[in-house]
Amino acid sequence: MDNKVHNQIVSFIWGIADDVLRDVFVRGKYRDIILPFTVLRRLDALLVPTKEKVLEAVEFMKQNQIDDLSALKSQTGYPFWNTSKFTFESLLNDSDNIDSNLEVYLDGYSPNVQEIISKFKLRNQLETMKENEITYLLIEKFASKEINVSPNEALNGKGDKMPPLTNLGMGYVFEELIRKFNEENNEEAGEHFTPREIIKLMTHILFLPVKDQINKGTHLIYDPACGSGGMLTEAEQFALEVTKNKASFLLYGQEVNPETFAICTSDMLIKGEKPENIAFGSTLSKDGFSNLHFDFMLSNPPYGKTWKLDENAIVDNRGKKGSGENAENIKDPRFQVGLPTISDGQLLFLMNMVSKMKHNTELGSRIATVHNGSALFTGDAGGGESEIRKHIIENDWLDCIIALPKNIFYNTGIPTYVWIVNNRKPANRKGKVQLINALELYVKLRKNLGDKNCEMTAEHIDQITKLYMDFEESDISKIFPNEYFGYNKITVERPLRLSAQFTEEALKTLRFDKSIADEMAWAYEKFGDDVYTKLKDLKPDIEKHLAKHEIKLKAAQKKNLFSQEFWIAQLEVLNNSTKLMNIIGTEQHDDFNTFSVLFTDTIKNEKLKLDNKAQKAIINAIIWKNEDAEAVIKKTEKDGTIVYEADGDLRDTENVPLDEDIQTFFEREVLQHVPDAWIDHKKTVKGYEISFTRYFYNYVPPRSIEEITAEILQLEQETDGILNEIVND
Repeated sequence: MDNKVHNQIVSFIWGIADDVLRDVFVRGKYRDIILPFTVLRRLDALLVPTKEKVLEAVEFMKQNQIDDLSALKSQTGYPFWNTSKFTFESLLNDSDNIDSNLEVYLDGYSPNVQEIISKFKLRNQLETMKENEITYLLIEKFASKEINVSPNEALNGKGDKMPPLTNLGMGYVFEELIRKFNEENNEEAGEHFTPREIIKLMTHILFLPVKDQINKGTHLIYDPACGSGGMLTEAEQFALEVTKNKASFLLYGQEVNPETFAICTSDMLIKGEKPENIAFGSTLSKDGFSNLHFDFMLSNPPYGKTWKLDENAIVDNRGKKGSGENAENIKDPRFQVGLPTISDGQLLFLMNMVSKMKHNTELGSRIATVHNGSALFTGDAGGGESEIRKHIIENDWLDCIIALPKNIFYNTGIPTYVWIVNNRKPANRKGKVQLINALELYVKLRKNLGDKNCEMTAEHIDQITKLYMDFEESDISKIFPNEYFGYNKITVERPLRLSAQFTEEALKTLRFDKSIADEMAWAYEKFGDDVYTKLKDLKPDIEKHLAKHEIKLKAAQKKNLFSQEFWIAQLEVLNNSTKLMNIIGTEQHDDFNTFSVLFTDTIKNEKLKLDNKAQKAIINAIIWKNEDAEAVIKKTEKDGTIVYEADGDLRDTENVPLDEDIQTFFEREVLQHVPDAWIDHKKTVKGYEISFTRYFYNYVPPRSIEEITAEILQLEQETDGILNEIVND
């Protein structure tokens, strides 16, 4: 589309907002009027040439009591119609009744356009327009002959030809208007706007490699976050071009935003596509095409956005471990592989597309989708993100990832990447993934558009496409086997080492139960031994203390705090522990294995009444970790192998590349530093991540001392010895 024409149309429509809506609507509401009226003007322009024929047909249907108006499509040449006598221009002929006539005009549209009007919520604005008497001026502006928003050529007021505004051009206009309205409203600029050069790059790589394999017949193209439909429009246009129209394509999409859904649907109507192929609602929670599979899929899904609103439709008890009815249950089969964190649902969109790949055709399915960097590496091994990457890579579907230039999108300057997923890799690509670093392939814009300060030229797109199709390595193209991105996350354990020693100071804490130690300690300090004999009388004072300090206790804790028997039982634990100290002594034991036997035998021999909970409380009071103590033995196997207790504080993990033997890595990287370590193989988990920075890192050696010295001396000469004077001073 000609940039000059595009800018003229955007400026004209933007001018309508300032001229007509100012002081009537707040600036953030301008879009609620401008966008739907732009759509209606475009539809209206298409229906004007057949208006008389349609009215005649409507009269005929009334006379013959025909309720089904779908035959009007044959009169208009489009899958929509308007049965009212009005057009935008004729509405201006009756200024006194323009508001009521506008409602008649809107009511005259076919059901598919009624849905568009409904999604825009346009009728909600009509009363405000009427009260402020701006309806006439607004329609007069949109009916102007100075712009052409029709897909057909038109004449301006001077009789000069104005070029048609194609569907693709209309997409440009809409998305530029949306961007400007969002900026005015301090919203995220360009939320639905994918730069056209990125779409062209995606379509080139989707279709060019398989253009000779696309046979006659109908192929399905799908975008699960289609916005105003720009990607679908561009994909179909390019596919028809490269296949020389030998195949046909059907477009499918889904959009959650009612405004952009309406724009996309109107675009499909004008093109003669089936508007019912654009589903409304969240792709994640309400799959609009659960029974369909697609040949080509492309998308720029939202990233860094929560999927909290979709959670209930996708999963029960998210994140809960274990089994049973209270454990996590992923209900949607599209996402069975794993779920990303609730704060970012972009990989769910990818899995939605993966679930819709065709596996029973020669062509299979090809996917191009944009993601930010977090999709490459966030999530630990075994986590949802890693499991999704693992699923795609181990099925050998990940074909290529392209790193895009920074600041190439309108609403973000963060790094972005195009993923190419393909379940029909040619032989030379099988088992491999290509990475293309296109970070430096751009030209600067003369004027920024939001955060966008650069763009890719046609030459850049051709260069990247050639790199992909040639499948050869270069300074910006790397090829790795699938396994290169995988690793085994091993858990490295070290033995627990404990020392034990009875001391009066350590045993003091046993007077109080650990769960309510602060409350019991306050009561004992306040009331002394009365807590063992007069607790009932002390209860009001203790309750006042709890209320004053806003101390919230669970029911069981409160019951224990006010139980005379509980206090006496704790005192008994303290007394018995003192007996143990008197028998065992106060020397330090650095071998907990022998001390544990001594502790248990003494309790048994002295017939002390200490249950398991009490014994554990005493042990916890008198032990501490000591790296110089003996390792604590958990058990001895039948073959004599000793299994040690693991120290959770010393537990560590290591990522071992899939192409390296775990034991060899462990001996080299771990054992030589910590000889007592071992691997808990039951906890080993496989993960996948992709790090562009590491793969394309170019080492720049530091300058030599000689170079730095020479530079300093040169600087000294240039400053006439000032540096030397400073140093000497």
